[in-house]
Amino acid sequence: MLTPSICLMDVVAPRIAAAALPGQFLIVRARPQGERIPLTICDFDRSKGIVTIVTQEVGASSRMICSLEEGESFTDVVGPLGRPSAFVEKPDSELSGRRFLFVAGGLGTAPVYPQAKYLHERGAHVDIVLGAKTSSLVILRGQMSEVCDNLYICTDDGSEGFAGLVTGKVQELLAAGEHYDQAVAIGPMIMMKFVTLTLKDTGIPLDVSLNTLMVDGTGMCGCCRVTVGGRVRFACVEGPEFNAYEVDFDEALRRGAMYRTQEQEADHKFKIGRDS
Repeated sequence: MLTPSICLMDVVAPRIAAAALPGQFLIVRARPQGERIPLTICDFDRSKGIVTIVTQEVGASSRMICSLEEGESFTDVVGPLGRPSAFVEKPDSELSGRRFLFVAGGLGTAPVYPQAKYLHERGAHVDIVLGAKTSSLVILRGQMSEVCDNLYICTDDGSEGFAGLVTGKVQELLAAGEHYDQAVAIGPMIMMKFVTLTLKDTGIPLDVSLNTLMVDGTGMCGCCRVTVGGRVRFACVEGPEFNAYEVDFDEALRRGAMYRTQEQEADHKFKIGRDS
């Protein structure tokens, strides 16, 4: 348990570990009648056949996942799904020396880690701005510090690092003369929207991950539809990462709230069943 409500798991899945790349995700089901949950791959170890996932308890299905004990199994695990991060296609010689800025919010820290690790191992300069509501909710602090040149922690309540939102720290870095060849923002949809607005006029390319919209991971259910560059895209098969400046964030925010009532009802039923 990284926090009282955030769980890290190593999943034994040799074939997935052998094929996984930064930016991709898994679909897991905790029980036969359980919901399909997309979880971005946080790390992978090909030699041990292990993939690492991070889950936050926010509803019935995520609580089922976090209730699993060491040695137990998921009903099924599918992956790796989605397209890898765009920089994976570039030769190592092109990545070496380039400057990357990652902005991670809350649980978005988990998918940022394998990307930063991949780039750091290839000689890229990596800065990470990591945001959380309070110090106790900052996750993977040690791991992140090992795969970047500079780690800037931001807390809404000022309990650690920069006091304020991640956008404030990004503005501070740019005002100090920092230059970046590429930026990536992963976290709550509203955070990614405002990071996009912050960087829009800087000329810095920015990618965002729309993994929170996904359900079935195959493009068949249509829940991950999002307008990018004026046309409909499917986050699970054409993403999850897209050019941030082309994403219709207002539409994506509305879509993310579509099933909130059903989620609350399912969580209530799960709590009653667990307590009884």
